[in-house]
Amino acid sequence: MATTAARVLIVDDEHDMLNLLAKVLTKKGGWSVMRTASAEEALEAIANTPPDAVLTDIKMPGMDGLTFLQRLQTIDPSLTTIVMTGYGTIEMAVQALKDGAYDFIEKPFDNERILIAVRRALERTRLMRENVRLQHRLCDQDGRHGFIGRSNRLVQTLELLQRVARSNVTVLIRGESGTGKELAARALHAMSPRADRPMITVNCPALPEHILESELFGYRKGAFTGAERDKTGLFVEADGSTLLLDEVADIPVSVQTKLLRVLQEKEVQPLGQNKTFAVDVRVVASTNQDLEAKIRRGEFREDLFYRLNVMTVIMPGLEQMVSDVPLLAHYFLERFCREHGRKGMELSPDSLQALMQHRWQGNVRELQNVINRAVLLCPDSVIEERDLWDEQPATASSHTGNPMLPVLEENGRRLTYKEAKSRILEQFNAHFLTAALETAAGNITVAARDCGMERQAFQRLLRRYNIDSRSYR
Repeated sequence: MATTAARVLIVDDEHDMLNLLAKVLTKKGGWSVMRTASAEEALEAIANTPPDAVLTDIKMPGMDGLTFLQRLQTIDPSLTTIVMTGYGTIEMAVQALKDGAYDFIEKPFDNERILIAVRRALERTRLMRENVRLQHRLCDQDGRHGFIGRSNRLVQTLELLQRVARSNVTVLIRGESGTGKELAARALHAMSPRADRPMITVNCPALPEHILESELFGYRKGAFTGAERDKTGLFVEADGSTLLLDEVADIPVSVQTKLLRVLQEKEVQPLGQNKTFAVDVRVVASTNQDLEAKIRRGEFREDLFYRLNVMTVIMPGLEQMVSDVPLLAHYFLERFCREHGRKGMELSPDSLQALMQHRWQGNVRELQNVINRAVLLCPDSVIEERDLWDEQPATASSHTGNPMLPVLEENGRRLTYKEAKSRILEQFNAHFLTAALETAAGNITVAARDCGMERQAFQRLLRRYNIDSRSYR
């Protein structure tokens, strides 16, 4: 299917100007052009065929450009408008900017200036409408057990959780900090036949060795100093339900041995008691550590690892779900606006673009914290890029080995601003495209959809940067 060209509406009472602009925008910009000679005629045209950007003169018979601009703001706030002004109407152009115009251009104009301004206007409209679309899609997220997103990588993970949930196999959930491992465990439990009983969670690193052992397995009165009464262990409490061992890599080796027995024999022996109790517990473990490395260092039992690693679910990092960043950002925006009593806040297109380009080392949790801070501290209702971070964020440009590392010199010569910017843009595009292909396993259609692009446009970029999708299959 061919890509639909963006529509630009030109409004000017001078027919020669209309024809000239239409020719420039059609021939050099490749856009579809709508032409009207008055603001009244333009409003009728918009009602039938909504444009993606408007280029309008200010001084026209009948309704002038400023009044027309105000009408456009009420019809479609996401529609981006550029005003054109002749000699002596600069003050009106400044007023137009205050009233919501995106840019203004003085007549006579340079063709390249017009093309750049319209291109930016179209991009702004696209981002604004994407914002609105994402806000509407938030209400469509129910039933996904707290996960927000539609990227191919996340969908694959949720489908795996759903397939595994009906069984009783032990599951090991792995992933970096902030990727939602506990959320995945809760989703697994909620989709399982054990969902009618509450899931028991054990934060393994938070408990000292002797306390962790007694909490897991329980004890009899008098088993040790201070044991003044019997205590039921968490394995017994979780009988018929699910037990999550959060950050299982931090369990001491002595406790690992007893845990292995529970997994093997399906029974637990409280401290200070000879009798064992049969338990029916579905064990789910999570970790952000390299268990294989801990095994080599003698810090984790290999036999326990294989008991826990019956089924592995790897949670994707935010870099693997770049297309989900806008949806997550809007979800957190709505949530924190409610929590902090700040109604009507929104993300500007520039801030949304900055969020998508940021390198999220803390994954979803870091994004959540950034939005929370912005909602609390932003003085206005629109969150701009400057409101997201206290200082220049640690974006991809500040990390060694990242493809957006700025290039300042080449062959001993310092690059100009334009040259350096071009190099960085090329590196970013190549990195973004390859990441999308990796996530989509080389499927161009899926990768393009996840990136919010048409397939043909995505393919053009692949050809431009000599990227072969077959190498990612």
